[in-house]
Amino acid sequence: LGIGIVLGALMQSTHFCTMGAIADAYNFGSWDRAKMFALALGTAVLGTQSLAALGLIDLSKSFYTGGRFVWLAYLLGGGLFGFGMVLAGGCGSKTLLRMGSGSLKGLVVFLVMGLAAYMTLRGVFGVVRVNWIETAQVQLSSQDLPRLLGVSHWIAGAVVGGALVFWALFKPEGRSVVNVISGLGIGLLIVGTWWLSGQFGYISDHPETLQEAFLATNSGRMESLSFVAPSAYWLDYGVLFSDKSKVLSLGMMASLGVVLGALLVSLKTKSFRWEGFTTTRDLAQHLIGAVMMGFGGVLAMGCTVGQGLSGASTLAIGSWMTLFAITAGAIAALKYQMTVLEKSL
Repeated sequence: LGIGIVLGALMQSTHFCTMGAIADAYNFGSWDRAKMFALALGTAVLGTQSLAALGLIDLSKSFYTGGRFVWLAYLLGGGLFGFGMVLAGGCGSKTLLRMGSGSLKGLVVFLVMGLAAYMTLRGVFGVVRVNWIETAQVQLSSQDLPRLLGVSHWIAGAVVGGALVFWALFKPEGRSVVNVISGLGIGLLIVGTWWLSGQFGYISDHPETLQEAFLATNSGRMESLSFVAPSAYWLDYGVLFSDKSKVLSLGMMASLGVVLGALLVSLKTKSFRWEGFTTTRDLAQHLIGAVMMGFGGVLAMGCTVGQGLSGASTLAIGSWMTLFAITAGAIAALKYQMTVLEKSL
């Protein structure tokens, strides 16, 4: 919860937004927010690989580095998520930020995204996911680059993370106070959550199962921040609250924290505003986008934060493939919106 509050406050005050970064670069040629994201990712890579190199966490037990490489799910899910986040006005984390700043649009997107995600985890969409899409897979020994290439976490982290940080800070506009604070801060929060889950929350011998376990994660494995599946787990928790087996997980509490962090900042800066839908088209576009994000986010095993920062920090090739697919999907949606706008003029 504390990590989520800090993350939400940081994202809200610095306008950190992956969709916004893509839109700024594509529509206006401005790379400032893209460099903010690159700095966050570079910091996350350097920190996460350092934790692994020091033996503080074992990335082979993470949610992203398993040998099951479901390439079609990464590409299709990432593309759908990227397209959907443009229609819905932001990705999973942005939806939480909007909720905290008074947007009823964000609340509707969260609920619909959560329902679509739940249906993809365990419902009708899940049948499609398992039987039709995830059958396109390749079995690898592991997905993370250090193991695949036979190099140390120190070297892989330094090369990839160092390159991202260098690109982000090479020109003066990337070294603005806002960019540096946001990029470094968010990257370190990703690293901190890996430590929280993989070190502090790890027990080698669970008293009930007598097996190793990662406490308070929905996957039962080591996790960092992600904001699509937790929306489904919040719905599940609310509906089945009397079921004592339902517990608050790391992802759920981090999501709540982001909303609270954004709320605190919006109240402090007096930017809190109630916001609703203006037209039926506006509502329909947000609903379609929310469904695409819920389905695509679960299918791709993460969102712009879940795969784009947390997963990518493990150097899992599926996470990087998903990040590129999300970017491509977002650009396609931006082109679609531009075409619609030109026809209306």
